[in-house]
Amino acid sequence: MSLRVALLGCGVVGTEVARLLTTQADELAARVGAPLELVGIAVRDLATPRDAVVDPALLTTDAEGLVERADVVIEVMGGIEPARSLLLRAIAGGAAVVTANKALLGEDGPTLYAAADAAGTDLYFEAAVAGAIPLVRPVRESLAGDRITRVLGIVNGTTNYVLDQMTTTGLGFAEAVAQAQELGYAEADPTADVEGFDAAAKAAILASLAFHTRVSVADVHREGISGVTADDVAWAGRTGHVIKLLAVAERLPDAQGTDGVVVRVHPALVPVEHPLAGVRGAFNAVFVQAEAAGELMFYGRGAGGAPTASAVLGDVVTVARHRVLGGKGPVESRYAELAVHPIGAARTRYQVHLRVADRPGVLAAVAAVFAQHGVSLQGVRQSGGSDEVRTAELLVITHGARESDLAATVADLRALEVVEDILSVLRVEGA
Repeated sequence: MSLRVALLGCGVVGTEVARLLTTQADELAARVGAPLELVGIAVRDLATPRDAVVDPALLTTDAEGLVERADVVIEVMGGIEPARSLLLRAIAGGAAVVTANKALLGEDGPTLYAAADAAGTDLYFEAAVAGAIPLVRPVRESLAGDRITRVLGIVNGTTNYVLDQMTTTGLGFAEAVAQAQELGYAEADPTADVEGFDAAAKAAILASLAFHTRVSVADVHREGISGVTADDVAWAGRTGHVIKLLAVAERLPDAQGTDGVVVRVHPALVPVEHPLAGVRGAFNAVFVQAEAAGELMFYGRGAGGAPTASAVLGDVVTVARHRVLGGKGPVESRYAELAVHPIGAARTRYQVHLRVADRPGVLAAVAAVFAQHGVSLQGVRQSGGSDEVRTAELLVITHGARESDLAATVADLRALEVVEDILSVLRVEGA
C-alpha cells in the first residue's frame, strides 16, 4: 500500500522535491518500506511555466482539498498564511507534516507543535534551518542527553556571500547585494536576508530546541548588515578579523543572577583563525557547544533548491517510516521554561570606532567613560590626526563586558565633547 504525499508549493525548492520524489521513487520506497505516491501539488497559478519534471496533471489550486487526502504533507510555499491554516488542517486530519517554513515556525511554532502532539502525528522541519546541513535533528535528538550551553553560527547564505564579497573583492554593500541577486543568492527584495529577519527566525527555532524553552522571533535581538561599510571591513582586516552576520543563542544569567537564554542576530567580528572566518560564499556553518560533547561544528550549503530538497526528503523518509512501521518522532520539549533575557544580559568583547578631537587629554577622557561603566580596555589604536584636520580616529578594543554596560558607555561617549562621531560598534565573537 502506497503513502499519499501532497506537496504545497512548486517554486525552486518544491520543483526539486517533486524531482526527487519522481526520479528516486524506487530508492525512496525501499528506504521507507512502501511506495510514496505524489498525489498533488498545490500552486497559486496553474498557468505559471514549470520545469518539465512537474507533471501538469498533479497541479491544483485546491490546497485544502489536497491536504485532506494525504498521509504526508510537504510545505515549501513559505509565509505565514495560508501555510499555517493548511498545516493545521493536515495535522487535524492525521497527516504527518514536513515543512521548510522558518518564518512560520519562528513566529508560531508552538501552535503547530501542540496540534501535532494532540493529533499524535509527526512535525519535522530539518530544512527550516541551514538548508541541507543536518542540524535540527542532532540538536533535537542526538544531543537530547546533553546540556547545550551555546549555539553560534552563520545561518544565512545571502548575507555571508555579500560580506564575503565585500571582504575579498572590496565591493561596497549595494554592489555586493546586486551581484548576489544576479547569481540568484538574493531575492529581488533582499530585506529578509540583509536585515536579519531570516536569520532571526532560524535562531529562534534553534534556541527553542537547544534550551527546551519557547523562543519566538520576537524574542530575538536583530540587526542586519545594511549598515556595514567598506571602512568597517577594512578596519576588521587591520585587526585580524572578518565581519560575519552571526546568530548567537546562549544560556547565561542576567544581572540579577537569573538563569535564562539570550538570542541575538547581528554583524560581528570573527578572528581570521576561527573556522567561521573561512566560511565563504553562500555556505553556512554552526557551532553547538554542549557540556559533555564539547564543541561540534556543522558546515555545508545553507540554501538552494537541491540542498533544501535533500533535507526535506530526509524528513519525508523518516515520517513515512513511522507511518509504515509505527512510532512517532519527538514532540516539543519545553520543560526548562527558562526566562528569555534581552540582549543587555549578553556578554562579549567589542570594538568601538570613534572620530575624536586631536588634542591632548582626549584618550584619557574616552578611557574614563569606559572605566565609569566597568568596561575594561584591551587596547586602543589611533589613525589620522594632523594640524589641518584636527581630528583623529580611535579604535577601542575591550575585554569581555556585559551588553548593557557597553550600551551605557556608548551613550555617554556620544555626549562627550571631544567625541565627534561614533563610526561603528561591533561585537567580537569566537575569540
